[in-house]
Amino acid sequence: MIGALLRIPLEAVQRRMLDRLHEHGFDDLDAAHLYVFQYPGPQGARPSGLAARLGVSKQALNYLLGELERSGYLERRADPLDLRSKRITLTDRGERAIQTIREAVSELERDWEQQLGPERFAQFYRLLRELAESA
Repeated sequence: MIGALLRIPLEAVQRRMLDRLHEHGFDDLDAAHLYVFQYPGPQGARPSGLAARLGVSKQALNYLLGELERSGYLERRADPLDLRSKRITLTDRGERAIQTIREAVSELERDWEQQLGPERFAQFYRLLRELAESA
Protein backbone atom coordinates (compact mmCIF):
# COMPACT_ATOMS: atom_id res chain seq x y z
CA MET A 1 0.00 0.00 0.00
CA ILE A 2 2.83 2.46 0.73
CA GLY A 3 3.99 2.19 -2.88
CA ALA A 4 0.59 3.22 -4.18
CA LEU A 5 0.33 6.03 -1.64
CA LEU A 6 3.68 7.40 -2.83
CA ARG A 7 3.01 6.75 -6.53
CA ILE A 8 -0.28 8.66 -6.65
CA PRO A 9 1.21 12.02 -5.55
CA LEU A 10 4.21 11.43 -7.82
CA GLU A 11 1.87 10.95 -10.75
CA ALA A 12 0.09 14.19 -9.80
CA VAL A 13 3.44 15.99 -9.85
CA GLN A 14 4.30 14.54 -13.26
CA ARG A 15 0.87 15.43 -14.66
CA ARG A 16 1.22 19.00 -13.43
CA MET A 17 4.71 19.30 -14.98
CA LEU A 18 3.60 17.89 -18.33
CA ASP A 19 0.42 19.96 -18.44
CA ARG A 20 2.40 23.13 -17.75
CA LEU A 21 5.12 22.22 -20.27
CA HIS A 22 2.52 21.57 -22.96
CA GLU A 23 0.71 24.84 -22.13
CA HIS A 24 4.01 26.68 -22.69
CA GLY A 25 4.75 25.11 -26.05
CA PHE A 26 6.95 22.21 -24.95
CA ASP A 27 4.47 19.72 -26.38
CA ASP A 28 7.19 17.41 -27.67
CA LEU A 29 8.11 16.36 -24.11
CA ASP A 30 6.60 13.34 -22.40
CA ALA A 31 6.95 11.58 -19.04
CA ALA A 32 10.15 9.76 -20.05
CA HIS A 33 11.89 13.07 -20.70
CA LEU A 34 11.06 14.29 -17.20
CA TYR A 35 13.56 11.80 -15.78
CA VAL A 36 16.39 13.50 -17.64
CA PHE A 37 15.30 16.90 -16.33
CA GLN A 38 14.72 15.83 -12.72
CA TYR A 39 16.61 17.65 -10.00
CA PRO A 40 19.45 18.52 -10.05
CA GLY A 41 19.17 18.35 -13.84
CA PRO A 42 21.60 17.14 -16.50
CA GLN A 43 23.65 20.33 -16.93
CA GLY A 44 27.35 19.47 -17.06
CA ALA A 45 26.84 15.76 -16.45
CA ARG A 46 28.50 13.01 -18.44
CA PRO A 47 25.90 10.75 -20.04
CA SER A 48 27.33 7.67 -18.27
CA GLY A 49 27.19 9.42 -14.90
CA LEU A 50 23.66 10.64 -15.52
CA ALA A 51 22.56 7.13 -16.51
CA ALA A 52 23.99 5.76 -13.26
CA ARG A 53 22.33 8.52 -11.19
CA LEU A 54 18.97 7.88 -12.85
CA GLY A 55 19.29 4.10 -12.65
CA VAL A 56 18.81 3.52 -16.37
CA SER A 57 20.97 1.86 -18.99
CA LYS A 58 23.36 3.98 -21.03
CA GLN A 59 21.49 2.92 -24.16
CA ALA A 60 18.12 4.06 -22.79
CA LEU A 61 19.55 7.38 -21.67
CA ASN A 62 21.35 7.96 -24.97
CA TYR A 63 18.05 7.39 -26.78
CA LEU A 64 16.35 10.06 -24.61
CA LEU A 65 19.32 12.42 -24.95
CA GLY A 66 19.16 12.01 -28.73
CA GLU A 67 15.48 12.94 -28.76
CA LEU A 68 16.09 15.95 -26.52
CA GLU A 69 19.07 17.02 -28.62
CA ARG A 70 17.08 16.79 -31.88
CA SER A 71 14.29 18.85 -30.25
CA GLY A 72 16.75 21.55 -29.20
CA TYR A 73 16.75 21.07 -25.40
CA LEU A 74 20.37 20.08 -24.95
CA GLU A 75 23.66 19.37 -26.66
CA ARG A 76 26.33 16.78 -26.00
CA ARG A 77 29.68 18.52 -26.24
CA ALA A 78 33.24 17.30 -25.89
CA ASP A 79 34.49 17.52 -22.31
CA PRO A 80 37.30 20.13 -22.36
CA LEU A 81 39.20 18.15 -19.70
CA ASP A 82 38.80 14.75 -21.42
CA LEU A 83 38.10 14.95 -25.15
CA ARG A 84 37.08 11.27 -25.19
CA SER A 85 34.07 12.13 -23.01
CA LYS A 86 30.96 14.21 -23.59
CA ARG A 87 29.20 16.63 -21.26
CA ILE A 88 25.55 17.62 -21.43
CA THR A 89 24.85 21.30 -21.98
CA LEU A 90 21.33 22.67 -21.77
CA THR A 91 20.25 25.07 -24.49
CA ASP A 92 18.12 28.13 -23.79
CA ARG A 93 15.09 25.99 -24.69
CA GLY A 94 16.17 23.36 -22.16
CA GLU A 95 16.69 26.00 -19.47
CA ARG A 96 13.20 27.41 -20.15
CA ALA A 97 11.69 23.92 -19.93
CA ILE A 98 13.35 23.30 -16.56
CA GLN A 99 12.16 26.70 -15.30
CA THR A 100 8.62 25.79 -16.40
CA ILE A 101 8.88 22.48 -14.53
CA ARG A 102 10.07 24.23 -11.36
CA GLU A 103 7.22 26.74 -11.54
CA ALA A 104 4.67 23.93 -11.95
CA VAL A 105 6.07 22.07 -8.95
CA SER A 106 6.10 25.22 -6.82
CA GLU A 107 2.48 25.84 -7.73
CA LEU A 108 1.55 22.27 -6.79
CA GLU A 109 3.37 22.65 -3.47
CA ARG A 110 1.32 25.79 -2.76
CA ASP A 111 -1.87 23.91 -3.65
CA TRP A 112 -0.95 21.06 -1.31
CA GLU A 113 -0.03 23.51 1.45
CA GLN A 114 -3.47 25.10 1.13
CA GLN A 115 -5.12 21.68 1.12
CA LEU A 116 -3.20 20.32 4.14
CA GLY A 117 -2.54 23.57 5.97
CA PRO A 118 0.91 25.08 6.48
CA GLU A 119 1.83 23.06 9.56
CA ARG A 120 0.78 19.68 8.16
CA PHE A 121 2.42 20.42 4.81
CA ALA A 122 5.68 21.39 6.54
CA GLN A 123 5.56 18.13 8.49
CA PHE A 124 4.83 16.17 5.29
CA TYR A 125 7.79 17.85 3.59
CA ARG A 126 10.13 17.16 6.54
CA LEU A 127 9.11 13.50 6.61
CA LEU A 128 9.70 13.10 2.86
CA ARG A 129 13.15 14.72 3.18
CA GLU A 130 13.99 12.43 6.08
CA LEU A 131 13.01 9.36 4.08
CA ALA A 132 14.91 10.60 1.01
CA GLU A 133 18.07 11.23 3.04
CA SER A 134 17.96 7.74 4.55
CA ALA A 135 17.31 5.94 1.26
